[in-house]
Amino acid sequence: MSAAQNTDLSNASLYINRELSLLEFNRRVLALAADSSAPLLERMRFLTISCNNMDEFFEIRASGIKQQFEAGISTAGPDGMSPRELLGAISVSARSLIAEQYRVFNEVLTPELTAKGIRVLRRADWTPEQSAWVRAFFLREVYPLLTPIGLDPSHPFPNVLNKILNFVVMMDGKDAFARKSGTAVVQAPRLVPRLIRLPAEFASGPHDFVLLSAVIHANIGELFPGMEVKGCYQFRVTRNSDLWVEEEEVEDLLDAVRFELPRRHYGAAVRLEVAENCPPETARFLLDHFHLRDEDLYQVNGPVNLNRLMALYDLVDRPDLKFPAFKAGFDKRAQPGADLFEAVRGGDILLHHPYQSFSPVLEFVRAAAKDPAVVAIKGTLYRTGAHSEIVDALIDAARAGKEVTAVVELRARFDEAANIDLATRLKTAGAHVVYGVVGYKTHAKMMLVVRREEGALRRYVHLGTGNYHTGTARAYTDLSLLTCNEQICDDAHHLFRQLTGLGTAPKLQKLLHSPFTLNDEILARINEQAEHARQGKPARIRAKMNALADPGVIKALYLASIAGVKIQLIVRGVCCLRPGIAGLSENITVRSILGRFLEHSRVYSFGPNDDILYAASADWMSRNLFRRVETCFPILDEALRARVIEECLDLPLSDNTQAWQLSPDGNWLRCQPGDQAARHCQEVLAGKLGG
Repeated sequence: MSAAQNTDLSNASLYINRELSLLEFNRRVLALAADSSAPLLERMRFLTISCNNMDEFFEIRASGIKQQFEAGISTAGPDGMSPRELLGAISVSARSLIAEQYRVFNEVLTPELTAKGIRVLRRADWTPEQSAWVRAFFLREVYPLLTPIGLDPSHPFPNVLNKILNFVVMMDGKDAFARKSGTAVVQAPRLVPRLIRLPAEFASGPHDFVLLSAVIHANIGELFPGMEVKGCYQFRVTRNSDLWVEEEEVEDLLDAVRFELPRRHYGAAVRLEVAENCPPETARFLLDHFHLRDEDLYQVNGPVNLNRLMALYDLVDRPDLKFPAFKAGFDKRAQPGADLFEAVRGGDILLHHPYQSFSPVLEFVRAAAKDPAVVAIKGTLYRTGAHSEIVDALIDAARAGKEVTAVVELRARFDEAANIDLATRLKTAGAHVVYGVVGYKTHAKMMLVVRREEGALRRYVHLGTGNYHTGTARAYTDLSLLTCNEQICDDAHHLFRQLTGLGTAPKLQKLLHSPFTLNDEILARINEQAEHARQGKPARIRAKMNALADPGVIKALYLASIAGVKIQLIVRGVCCLRPGIAGLSENITVRSILGRFLEHSRVYSFGPNDDILYAASADWMSRNLFRRVETCFPILDEALRARVIEECLDLPLSDNTQAWQLSPDGNWLRCQPGDQAARHCQEVLAGKLGG
């Protein structure tokens, strides 16, 4: 890549493909599974996370590219790859990644687990006594749930559900009706655990397990009496799971999404996984049935669907093989039992999760629900979990007669069913429930409380970079701001009015919001720093986010780098920008932090002294900037600004153990301490802010 090419910002070689970058992120997650410095069961968990991520990649990303190809779309993105070219590249990259997953499982983790007394026993390793117990378990717990389908004209191939374990069975012989199809399909029951603990009297220790797939395989002949089973092979189909709802054509979005949800199980097939020992002719039979190509076939060296081994983490009680228990800390003004309204009146409160507890946010909503002085609560709900304490508090508030408004995003991917349920519960309790704006997902995280104080109404606001989900708040790094700043509260009020009513976009005083002002402000701030650099003034941009993919923002960053702006980016996942190219992006560095907690907070800083500082719900992606409702809020308090700068920018940029650096060629290299002292930003923050 020459310097001459670098000046042409339309050159496709300057942009990394988003899907391939996402696969590289998953490769970094997988690398954590092979990292011997992490506890063993945590490494197993990282492996299963990488497997689950691959499922979602095929369900959503690869399936979308396949749809484009099948529709005859040949338009290329900024990276210049057509859908046909991209499918080929995905196949190569995904194939090598999945092979590495099984190598890590077979050659690294399994031997280490065995050495620690944790065994997932293969059929070949069962003792006669274990085999007898497995057969008895099969006949008692599994056999009654199985429905073998022998394929013939009156028994067509069953409708195989998305990601469900199945077996294709080849056999000889005639049955009672003189049928001789030779092929049957058996679906593993969904209600039986995939990982089964052996009883103590049949095990060599407390942590011996067998897989349900092995239990069925070992006893498959029981399903076909009098027939000779010649082969039994696991397979699993991944299907397109993106819901399609024509929002402008439906009368009730909730009913439309509810109707569409069951189809997720039966979308178009995009990937076929089979056991490594599956014969070519059997794999071809399955590919043809599911209308898949050779590049969609993945033969794996081990159990199909490794992410089912996630259960091992909870089934094995070995604290020595897990991260030490972590106790979140509390802000000194948001201790349990504190009057949060009084505390917020004394100044803004910033919480950095999960190092600091999410419970003050819960208590903020609970207190509002119980407080007779509170007259109204308004909130956005994107992902809350199936059993949400936030939703319970809003229901209590509605039942107490308060004006409760919930903007529920029904299309939060894979949370649609939970969100339909909570929306129904809220409506039943008397809350006003709306589903945002047609054509735009409501991804903003904000809660507005209106309270009567001394004869007048006063407003309090919570703004966050993450969801109102107590589970992810313990695992994701995010920021929460509690404030009663009048301008911010007024802005939040106008945003809720916009989401629930009609009218022109409000002019906000402090907040930025997509799809109206956020993109323009980001570009303006980047260009402002570029102009400072051209004038010989100090200039700097630092930003932390989950993904950087918007072409307009990337071009602006390239131009700012050319002008001499020092740009430091912390991008956890997808990054389509190429840093370090002479004459173009030599002033840009990109790093990714991966560790115990998932880095989720978004922070933007502009100026040599972090003069302008924002936290946001939005990444720098086109969907966040143009097709979602997002909020971006300034950190106004000087002490809190200093905290955000240190905790979200300075520390991650100094990490030399859990950080990865992006090279111009698109490869990620893990940072090493070398002769320096090891610096681990998550450990530092846990020690500083934890309880």
